[in-house]
Amino acid sequence: MAEGVTLAGENALTLLEPLTRLAVQAGAAVLAVNRSTMGLDRKIDGSVVSEADMLSDSIIADGLAKLAPVIPVLSEERTHLAARPYRDSFFLIDPLDGTREFVTGTDEFTVNIALVTRGEPSLGIVVAPALGIVWRGIVGRGAERLLVTKDATVCGSPQPIRTRPHPGPASPWIVNVSRSHCDPRTEAFIAERPGAIRQVLGSSIKFCRVAEGGADIYPRLSPTSEWDVAAGHAIVTAAGGLITDGRGQPLRFGEDREGFLVQDFIAWGDPQAARHDSAQGPGQ
Repeated sequence: MAEGVTLAGENALTLLEPLTRLAVQAGAAVLAVNRSTMGLDRKIDGSVVSEADMLSDSIIADGLAKLAPVIPVLSEERTHLAARPYRDSFFLIDPLDGTREFVTGTDEFTVNIALVTRGEPSLGIVVAPALGIVWRGIVGRGAERLLVTKDATVCGSPQPIRTRPHPGPASPWIVNVSRSHCDPRTEAFIAERPGAIRQVLGSSIKFCRVAEGGADIYPRLSPTSEWDVAAGHAIVTAAGGLITDGRGQPLRFGEDREGFLVQDFIAWGDPQAARHDSAQGPGQ
């Protein structure tokens, strides 16, 4: 593993387009897999891994080896190669986020590529190939949305996206919730916001809807994996939002935590709402 390599600012910006093309290419390959006949397996933790997961991982691995061979890569499908802690920059990859949605035939699955620098996601790309959408962002430089065809052609100009201010105490919270996961702490957190309107979604699309102003908040107060969070984290932050853990503290990635787990997180569209919530004290 290369040590001491840091990508930020202009260096990260130069990678945005080729990384987008790579994620779109992987997404197109996933979309072309026949879901009714593809091979399925289970990992040690019991989660499903499909032929499409491995195909996407292979495409991304080959592409990153050419684009940035000195930057370490941590992928969900190659955790045995991880050499944590990562002190500087590394790529954090989920080749197919929402495998359960993919297997069951829904369109809410994504390909996620993040660049993490000194523990913080600085660049994120999320491709939803079946929806024909790319979300991407660089922290400090903004976020945007693009349209893409199923044959991996990007259409039109990028459209800037921005999180929305929370409209105030008289208006209900719009809360993104998982299609596949539910836990008591998250339910209690939502219950503290009377009249909250739930949007049920799969994969990292939940982050992206917050980033583009379609929801106020996305809480998950149970463990999930770093690769499920990092790309969405970068996009929400780049779009003006804030990601914290359940106690209002920043998340850190690439450290030597068991199982690559993020214990909990909340994606806030309006950072002021997050600060107000923290000032009121923990409610979960």
